[in-house]
Amino acid sequence: MKHLASVEEFNERKDNGRTIFMFSADWCGDCRFIEPVMPEIEAAHEDFTFLHVDRDQFIDLCADLAIFGIPSFLAFEDGEEIGRFVSKDRKTKEEINDFIDAL
Repeated sequence: MKHLASVEEFNERKDNGRTIFMFSADWCGDCRFIEPVMPEIEAAHEDFTFLHVDRDQFIDLCADLAIFGIPSFLAFEDGEEIGRFVSKDRKTKEEINDFIDAL
């Protein structure tokens, strides 16, 4: 998964096409738990671009978006938020797939 490089890139990606942002951090055990299955999830949902957002690097962006727990997922289509799976709870592959399938 590609890592977000800047807030400008965030705005560009959210405004163009279908993008899912995964908010995470290196120290987050629940984030590490889902990392091994993310390539499978990405492959199953090729109509979305996936971007990893480091919560510590983009703390102001997270606050602006009300991302207070990780791992969390935000989905956008052409600038419109179409879904959010935001909480501090551990997420399973099935829960993430269900979230994306419902978009």
